[in-house]
Amino acid sequence: MKLSSTALLALAISSVTATAYAESQSQAFTPVTVKEKSAQSAATGFVEGQSISGTTRNWYANEQLKRGGQFAYKKNGISTDTDRRINWVQGTIIKYNSGFTEGPVGISTEVAAYNAIALDRDRKDLASNNGGAPGTRPGAGNNRTLTEEGGDAVGQWSKLGLANVKARVSNTTLTAGRQNFSSPMVDVIGNRALPSSFEGVSLHSEELENLSFDVGTFDRNSPRTEQSQRKFRTEYANGIVETDHVHTAGITYTPFASLTTSLWATQAEDIWNQYYFGASHVLGDSSILSLTTGLNYYKTQEEGKALIGNIDNDTYSLSFGLTHQAHSLTFSYQEINGDEYFDYLHETNGIYLANSLLSDFNGPNEKSFQVAYGLNMAEYGVPGLKFNIYSARGWGIDGTHYKGNEGVAGKGYDGIQAQDGEHHQEYGIGAAYAVQSGPLKATAIRATYTTHRASENQADGSINEFRLVTTIPFNIL
Repeated sequence: MKLSSTALLALAISSVTATAYAESQSQAFTPVTVKEKSAQSAATGFVEGQSISGTTRNWYANEQLKRGGQFAYKKNGISTDTDRRINWVQGTIIKYNSGFTEGPVGISTEVAAYNAIALDRDRKDLASNNGGAPGTRPGAGNNRTLTEEGGDAVGQWSKLGLANVKARVSNTTLTAGRQNFSSPMVDVIGNRALPSSFEGVSLHSEELENLSFDVGTFDRNSPRTEQSQRKFRTEYANGIVETDHVHTAGITYTPFASLTTSLWATQAEDIWNQYYFGASHVLGDSSILSLTTGLNYYKTQEEGKALIGNIDNDTYSLSFGLTHQAHSLTFSYQEINGDEYFDYLHETNGIYLANSLLSDFNGPNEKSFQVAYGLNMAEYGVPGLKFNIYSARGWGIDGTHYKGNEGVAGKGYDGIQAQDGEHHQEYGIGAAYAVQSGPLKATAIRATYTTHRASENQADGSINEFRLVTTIPFNIL
């Protein structure tokens, strides 16, 4: 990984600031030892440990394209343009978890029913992308409300979002079936009314203090706004190419209480091999001044049949967050070193980069910088209320040297060559409140308003978006 002079300068300034003003925090090394306690030894039984819980989420988004961008919908059988798209969905999850059976090997199960109700069913509001909306490729459909052929909303639909069996020995758990999974490349994404999930087998082991291991293999994902399962594909290729299997493995190591590191490798068969290193370090005391430093690095190379073409991409982000009581100020620099997008698996949150916002700021050879401010009103007597504001800018996007789709036209990043010196900027403001007590305790309400403006050939286009999301958890048993 090659750090630019800008990133190195930011690192030096932030480190000096923290050293000068922050209270010292213990950085003592914590050795790796075998855990004395076994999670399985505390098993209470299949029925005795069971629970039924859930959440219901009201998800509303209102988008308006700017600078000539258009969505499209069918009116009397004719494709009609509109600059606005509105989605309003109620998503509910009811989840059953059994306890683990007692004995050396514990068995349990997890089943979750997902249900979605389209509260806005106006065909015009549910327009599909016609080129120029962030997060979708030109010609893609509506990825927020499930629609039928022609654009009519599916009024209500349900599916099994989770359905798996777990086997546990000591502090190691094997999970088989449809499940949640979290890693820097295969991670549940929950930014819609319902989250995604993955079909496969995974193993999580915490036999050692400060060191955990994960292994997983998956062949399908359950999309956020679809009833069926799909093979994995990538977010930024044209959506035709799919992979039969995704294999992933990683280690998370915490050598100090203040430092967490992780190392992962993932293979999307016949598409790419992707490697990740991440580190997060906290220095100082937030009641006076603390510094949080974050590093994320991805290396991506084509694999096997290279179905979306040749890839050689090094991407990193570096962030520094200063916190003083209620106030936090974060600076983030991100850089893409490659003639293609930094890409990740669709229907995952597999992009642990600091500047992944409404736009991912992941264009070929792109550099970006973000400044963010957060205010925690708990310090002023209103616990649960938080505000944030940010500004991000990306520049130097250059896809003119891209040759990764030679011999596979239509399967790589076609059209990327038109990006020559592209730039864009994004501004966002948000407020969030979590209920602290009473029957609605832990209910979360979040409102955000985002503005994105782009040069002519930058892929995300120019758009304003308002979102209002309310999530209410509940327990049945």
